[in-house]
Amino acid sequence: MGLLEGKKALIFGVANDKSIAWAVAEAFRREGAEIALAYAGESVAKRVIPLGESIGASMILPCDVRSDEDIARLFSDVAKQWGGLDLLVHSVAFANKDELKGSFLNTTREGFATALDISAYSLIALAKEAAPLMQGREGSIIAMTYYGAQKVFPNYNVMGVAKAALEASVRYLAEAMGPEGTRVNAISAGPLRTLASAGIGGFGQIAGHVAGKAPLRRNITQEDVANSALYLASPLAGGVSGEIHFVDSGYNIIGL
Repeated sequence: MGLLEGKKALIFGVANDKSIAWAVAEAFRREGAEIALAYAGESVAKRVIPLGESIGASMILPCDVRSDEDIARLFSDVAKQWGGLDLLVHSVAFANKDELKGSFLNTTREGFATALDISAYSLIALAKEAAPLMQGREGSIIAMTYYGAQKVFPNYNVMGVAKAALEASVRYLAEAMGPEGTRVNAISAGPLRTLASAGIGGFGQIAGHVAGKAPLRRNITQEDVANSALYLASPLAGGVSGEIHFVDSGYNIIGL
């Protein structure tokens, strides 16, 4: 019997087969969970729908996390079809490309608002809608973050600030949802070649540096992240909430 047998998992953020969210969806499915995928919009639909079908996803639905109406509609569909929810994975982040190069001083007011809305506030909005569906089910919410929330990386800029807000939100949500038995954690993944990282200037340089300096002397894989998500989603992590769990080959412990 799988670790997640009979669990219902809603996963946000699959863009293609390199997405962390996709590796998580595959791992959850393998361990017996029923899967629903929420994707950003028409631009990724043609990639996400076949992926969802390949693992027998129960629902594959569009959702713009900037829209409260979209979010409400999605959770209403989930409530109708499933009646409840056990697992929620938030693998969603966005900043305008111009904000991810050059000096942090050039962050625009609009760019800041966009990055914080999509990358951080959306977790709170999703958690609020999920809360009634997760009540009394020992649910688990998992967000994806990066070490750029805590330390400065070149060109990460406003996304670092957004991830810092996301990590603080994880702690506050853990406290807000804990009394109902829901756990909230984040995985801080090392650099990975995904659609999201492609937009960050000098990304290849960062990945090379991490591979050379991390204790394990390698970069991580999508599967490394998915396996940790599996742990955080399962009863094995029943006493873990409000944590930022590093999956980065140990890079974050290194000073120099």
